[in-house]
Amino acid sequence: MTFVAKQWVFLPVVGVLSLFLQPFALGNPQVPCYFIFGDSQDDNGNNNYLNTTAKANYPPYGIDFPEGPTGRFTNGRNQADFIAELLGFEGYMPPFANIKGQDITKGVNYASAASGILDQTGRQLGDIVSLNQQLQNHRRVTSQLVRLIGNEAATKEYLAKCLYTFAIGSNDYIDSYLLPEYYPTSRLCTPRQFARMLIKEYSQQLRKLYRLGARKIAIFGLGFLGCVPGLLSIDGTCVDSLNSEVQLFNEELKPLVDELNTELSSAHFIYVNVTAITLSTMPAEITIDKSPCCNVSTTVSAGQCIPGQIPCSNRNQYYFWDDFHPSEIVYEASSRLAYSALSSLLNAYPFGIGSLADTDSREKLEIQ
Repeated sequence: MTFVAKQWVFLPVVGVLSLFLQPFALGNPQVPCYFIFGDSQDDNGNNNYLNTTAKANYPPYGIDFPEGPTGRFTNGRNQADFIAELLGFEGYMPPFANIKGQDITKGVNYASAASGILDQTGRQLGDIVSLNQQLQNHRRVTSQLVRLIGNEAATKEYLAKCLYTFAIGSNDYIDSYLLPEYYPTSRLCTPRQFARMLIKEYSQQLRKLYRLGARKIAIFGLGFLGCVPGLLSIDGTCVDSLNSEVQLFNEELKPLVDELNTELSSAHFIYVNVTAITLSTMPAEITIDKSPCCNVSTTVSAGQCIPGQIPCSNRNQYYFWDDFHPSEIVYEASSRLAYSALSSLLNAYPFGIGSLADTDSREKLEIQ
């Protein structure tokens, strides 16, 4: 796949500007709760106290967030925050690491930076919370909800109305498959075999969530990893071979959604096409698409912002905040289209997050 980075930023879309002008509908949530699974694009503090270099609880991260640095890997709000706002929540879902004393009936954020579908992913950076571990944490939360709500039947009905999002898989490439010095995976299987291995594991994990009561599940695909600043080629261009490898994973997600919707008839799964959204959504303000806004480290926390250094002042003009993560304005733009999912742009299949939130389960549910 040939990819020109400038197209990522500047492709115009009819109707996109009207989306940016629409206010968030706070205070009247479409769903009673929202649960987030994923990696650093959604992490809001779960890695803060882990023994890992993959954490962002220091300035200049959070420079535009009201609470300052919280563990979010951007200058302000992240993807999970914007989706929570679009759903109508007045606050953001607390990180699992901080739920003691928090209201978990509205949802929990389990996302952990550097985590992946595979348990091995990201371990060279220290402790992280893999997707399997995130699901174990959710099992603990559902048990707490049974005690809070009062009985299992009512809890099943409650959980069936909630929204669940998964944005994970990038690190299985960046922090696993592309690191033969740490992991043998790339020597043992071809890119297509690796993609199918990920999908097989992912399928089992999504079914596990279904058995825990989830019925409204959005699965985000992967973006153009070969075009992030930390992975550009020596001459500063996108690595097309990496983009092609990632696309093999994305191509398996739509059939997976069809399979899950057929086999698990009481559930609604959707696929959010991140590559399509990336090629069609960027605000006109963005004029810098390859350089990160903050000064990034080249040592221990390579690609992350250097602690305490002053970032660029024109942050809305930058696509990237650091070497791997978008700026707040990009998260806002992409989250809005994932939510509204204009069908003409094929941004989501079979519909967007907003429509998913409005669906009702079709059959009686059981938590196993």
